[in-house]
Amino acid sequence: MKVSKLKSGQNVIIRLAELTDAEALVAFIHQVSGETDNLSFGPQEWTVAPEEQKENIKRFQEAPNQLCLIAEVDGRIVGNLTFRGGIRSRTQHVGEFGISVLKEFWGSGVGRLLLESLLEWAKQSKVIRKINLKVRSDNDSAIYLYKKLGFKEMGTLTREFLIEDTFYDCLCMGIEID
Repeated sequence: MKVSKLKSGQNVIIRLAELTDAEALVAFIHQVSGETDNLSFGPQEWTVAPEEQKENIKRFQEAPNQLCLIAEVDGRIVGNLTFRGGIRSRTQHVGEFGISVLKEFWGSGVGRLLLESLLEWAKQSKVIRKINLKVRSDNDSAIYLYKKLGFKEMGTLTREFLIEDTFYDCLCMGIEID
C-alpha cells in the first residue's frame, strides 16, 4: 500500500485489490465505462457480476505475473489498473495492462501513480521483463504520460476501435524491464 498526495492535495491510496473490493470495483467500472471512449468497451458492455469479480481478483492474487491495483480517495475507488502476463512459459514474462480513472480525477496524478506502482512491482517481480499497452492514437494525454514513464511506440493497429461508425487507430507501446 502506498499513500501519496494528488495535485489537489487529497490523499490517494494505491493498493492491491482485495476480495471485498469486488462490488465497488464493478460499480467503478460501470461508471468509468460511461465517461470515456478510450476503453475497449462502452457502457453496459462489461457484464461481470460481483461474484465473478471476486474470482477475478482471486486469480490476480494467486498469479506471480498478474496484478490488480486500486486507487482510492476517501474510501472511494477512483482508479484501477490490471496487468496480465502470459500463461505459458514462453510468454509469462510479458503482459499487457489496462488502466482507467474516473473523469473527475483526470489530470490529478492518479494514472501516473498507478503506472509507477506497476513498474515498481514489475521490477521486483523477477518474472516480468516487458510491459505492453494499447492506446487510442488520439489519446494524447495518455500517450504523453506513457512516454514520460519510458514506454516506446512499437507500432500502429489501424481500425482497432469502431465507435459510432467511426474507426480509430490504436498505438502499441511497450517498456522493457531489466
